[in-house]
Amino acid sequence: MHALRWPVVLFDLDGTVLDTVELIRASHAHAVREVLGTELPDEQLMAGIGTPLREQMEVFSPERADELFRVYREWNHANTARLIERYPGVDEVLIELEREGARLGIVTSKMLDAVELAFRALPPPVVWDVVITTEDTDVHKPHPAPLLAALERIGAGPAEAVYVGDSPFDLQAARAAGMASIGVSWGAFRREALADEAPTALVDTPAALLEALAG
Repeated sequence: MHALRWPVVLFDLDGTVLDTVELIRASHAHAVREVLGTELPDEQLMAGIGTPLREQMEVFSPERADELFRVYREWNHANTARLIERYPGVDEVLIELEREGARLGIVTSKMLDAVELAFRALPPPVVWDVVITTEDTDVHKPHPAPLLAALERIGAGPAEAVYVGDSPFDLQAARAAGMASIGVSWGAFRREALADEAPTALVDTPAALLEALAG
């Protein structure tokens, strides 16, 4: 592998590092069915992935968002170990980046307990230099605050870093933070939705991601 284009590589978690797409879809469907007594199409259920859960529930029902939030989390946590999966090839990318000396971080809109649950089910193959969750900032993606918080903890500037994610919100946050971005098409959003955000690179496989990071 050649020298890395960016010494700091930050990753979204859901749909990027770990395959939680079916877990999230099923959790949303369960909450909406239980609380609102309705079925919504998958596209509607998944539209807000990448933003904090509470905000997604507000979209489904402002009046019953608290109940939706609670029911979602109960079902999600009970089923995380059963439904969460690794993306083939992603662990190898992370291991190679760590070997090359990159500083690695997670910036997610998940809450800390949900992140810890996911990592207990599928332990990371590397040691993260920083993990930013919903609790770490007052505002969230697509606002740049979570990415800037990660850079502050690592002691790096935006020009040294790239953010890798599967949602338009990830790419918008990177742009707002003055960072490069790489969209990955194996997550929850269609490739076209990522292309519309004009990321620095858009890749379809972990091997292509490693190539983009090596420049």
